[in-house]
Amino acid sequence: MLDVTRLRVLEALARLGSVTAAAVELHYSQPTVSHHLARLEAETGAQLLQRVGRGVRLTEAGRMLADRAAEIIGRLDVAGAELSGYVGLSSGRVRLAGFSSAIGSIVPAALDLLAGRHPGLEVSLLDTHPPEALELLRAGRVDVAVVFRYDETEPEPPGVRLHHLLDDPVHVLARRRVRKLSTLRDERWVAGCERCRSHLLALCEAEGFEPRIGFTSDDMVVMQSLVAAGLAVTTIPGLALRAHRAPGIVASELSGSKRHVYAATYGEPPDPPATQALLDALAGAAGQAV
Repeated sequence: MLDVTRLRVLEALARLGSVTAAAVELHYSQPTVSHHLARLEAETGAQLLQRVGRGVRLTEAGRMLADRAAEIIGRLDVAGAELSGYVGLSSGRVRLAGFSSAIGSIVPAALDLLAGRHPGLEVSLLDTHPPEALELLRAGRVDVAVVFRYDETEPEPPGVRLHHLLDDPVHVLARRRVRKLSTLRDERWVAGCERCRSHLLALCEAEGFEPRIGFTSDDMVVMQSLVAAGLAVTTIPGLALRAHRAPGIVASELSGSKRHVYAATYGEPPDPPATQALLDALAGAAGQAV
């Protein structure tokens, strides 16, 4: 039978990339980490690690087992969180992942509400993009993922349940009031990465032009700074403006353009008590933000 402690060591090594980093995170000595890995290889009869210079890297078998270990550990942590619900919410843990502008706006208010209702409940928070947050959710690494989607976004993976929080209006940012995107067809634009700019491209295409993208950034502060300096124009959601608003910009709401913000959970209902408490707090904070 595989030892869970050794699986945790392997998962940490795969995620962090070195024995040293895994030892620091797990509060082990480096020899202890190496011992656990050697014992895991002996137990499985498979070569999981390959020496590369002074370090190690995972073999194909090691990567496969590390992926499974992440799922197993995630599920064990979920079981622990669920069990804490049966003894009340005076203790326990709930894990949240979300995108930056939500973390900078509604999430702090939600965590404040949660702390007032359940002061003994420990919350961990991770800032990441929606696709990565959903993968963490499916792997059992987080309990709730705050994500957004547009009308054209692909459906979520099977097993993911969406709890609607709010509809977030999209604004165009410039140095002047803008009524139609087409009036900006000759401007330089700052856009998100290739994966993140699809909605901007769709909006501009509907106005009959392709934006001339001169800058690429997913950082909403950087995007606003470029606009404030008169170097570019862009689109930005309302939550990002709520989290940070640079002086010198003019935000014009685009009629009919919204992104839909959800709290996502995974698996069959009902959600564990700690997860439900976090969902309730997020809904309360979102209601105050509208």
